Amino acid sequence: MANNKINVTVDNIFPIIKKFLYSDHEIFLRELVSNATDASLKLKTLVQLGELKQEVDELKIEIKIDKKKNILYVIDQGIGMTKEEVEKYISQIAFSGAEEFVEKYKDKSDQSQAIIGHFGLGFYSAFMVADKVEILTKSYQEDAPATHWTCDGSPEFTLEVADKKNRGTEIILHINKENKEFIEERRIHGLLTKYCKFMPIAIKFGEREETRKIEDDKEEKIKVDDIVNNPTPAWTKKPSELKDEDYLKFYRELYPTQFEDPLFWIHLNIDHPFHLTGILYFPRLKNQIEIQKDKIQLYQKQVYVTDNLEGIVPEFLISLRGVIDSPDIPLNVSRSYLQADAAVKKVSSYIIRKVGDKLESLFKNNREDFEKKWEDMKIIIEYGMLSDEKFFKKTQGFAIYPTVEGQYLTFEDLTERIKGNQKDKDGKLIYLYTPDKNIQHSYVQTAKDKGYTVLSLNSPLTPHLIQKLEMTHKDTSFVRVDAGYIDKLIKKEENTTSKLSEEEKENLKKIIEEELENSKFTVQLENLESTTTPFMITIPEFMRRMKEMSITDGGMFNVSQMPEMYHLVVNTNHDLMCKILNSKDEERKKQLIRDALDLTLISQNLLHGKTLTEFVSRGFARLASA
Repeated sequence: MANNKINVTVDNIFPIIKKFLYSDHEIFLRELVSNATDASLKLKTLVQLGELKQEVDELKIEIKIDKKKNILYVIDQGIGMTKEEVEKYISQIAFSGAEEFVEKYKDKSDQSQAIIGHFGLGFYSAFMVADKVEILTKSYQEDAPATHWTCDGSPEFTLEVADKKNRGTEIILHINKENKEFIEERRIHGLLTKYCKFMPIAIKFGEREETRKIEDDKEEKIKVDDIVNNPTPAWTKKPSELKDEDYLKFYRELYPTQFEDPLFWIHLNIDHPFHLTGILYFPRLKNQIEIQKDKIQLYQKQVYVTDNLEGIVPEFLISLRGVIDSPDIPLNVSRSYLQADAAVKKVSSYIIRKVGDKLESLFKNNREDFEKKWEDMKIIIEYGMLSDEKFFKKTQGFAIYPTVEGQYLTFEDLTERIKGNQKDKDGKLIYLYTPDKNIQHSYVQTAKDKGYTVLSLNSPLTPHLIQKLEMTHKDTSFVRVDAGYIDKLIKKEENTTSKLSEEEKENLKKIIEEELENSKFTVQLENLESTTTPFMITIPEFMRRMKEMSITDGGMFNVSQMPEMYHLVVNTNHDLMCKILNSKDEERKKQLIRDALDLTLISQNLLHGKTLTEFVSRGFARLASA
């Protein structure tokens, strides 16, 4: 038996490892299973290249617990190590055997490219949870004796010949008192599911019962290995090898509590200028502006890394679900935080482009189906249009805008439709819209009676989106249908004169303002058609839009806290105005104003059908003639 010291270049390395190397102690299991996976893949590489003539059965990694002795085992059937390799790879911290192996075989085998470890310090994460760690290993080289390495967490270790017959490595962790949770079956099973669910080598953790038919009418229960991972997940396969049901099955494997199928998915696969594979699923989001994050999982060669993908996946796509796997995304030693470098930016740009291409393809190949899915996915697309200029340009071919009649038009289609009828006297195109066609029924109907097209835009991002469209397209303006009387929203040549003199107008305005004193209304006199309602309540387009944008921006500039502002548009040509002016009874004047205002409020807030519309119209007529 030999006594030696671990070769380190930093004093007191073990306290640093135990306290600061990883933010979460649980990460030790991922590192050890990753090393076991590497060892198994190395063996497969040698067999593939013909350098190993031994027969190799289907390899697996086994995790075992001995509660009585507080021991956790990680056992593999991989390449194993000689005494010299243990001294080289284990006793010299930060020297990575996997990295050297990949370099040697990088041009000879696909298996070598699947090797996970190139971090060097991963094995020593075991000392975060164990007082003592042992390695019992036997190399694939037939003449090499087995080796037993032991270390108690100090720089000293022992190395001796061992009695081990089978090829492979056992890592034996003597779990310390502070970390007894790691000898509990449920805890270990949870960690294997979290970090090792898709590792490329089968992982056994205990046994389970399985019913097997032995005769036509007889069955027996047998115990089989409980394999806790899926070594060949869908993203590792070619799209041509998968059917829709395979993608949906994998989606349920990722998210077992999700009962609603995704809208569609995108299979990512790129080899140059970086390596990346994965599958992204579009969930049904509707108008959820509070997007749930942490649903995309990042893997490195099938080893789980994190679900915090800020910087890799653009923010507007962070609410998607699925998996991204790339060996080229740089990580620090804990694999917990991503470094913002050129490789990451390339990955993000690629994902944006692939999503844009997929959406464009769906639109062109089956527009009807795309329109059916629009309400469930528009929030993602609109968010992308606002946050990424390249994506915005891409969407011009497939972003659609629904009308109140349920038609879906691209911006180009929409512009072509309205350019003959919805252009104001200054040559500006006016795009009318409503956030709720039922609540604003009377406004919508007035616009439709004029032959105008009204869009139904009810997304929380609508104020930002129309602002973006107005800035992008010259001589374009979006106006909500309740922002004013329809002839004032799309101003044509002024033809209507007033029945009242300027003096009568001033008197009328004064009478109405006195009655509405201390209210939230600002009185505006307009020369409208005599058949138009006497009063109309409108909200200034600019102020309302600013308030709506402030809400989605988290209350920026405190605009959302400003009091509501309403214009009371008074039609000077309605017969009721003459009635108010000519009445000698002051109380009668006030009553006429209050009754007309009540009818207006009913009309504009509660009007949903033809019967009520007629009722309100008759009410105005009675007031004027009474």
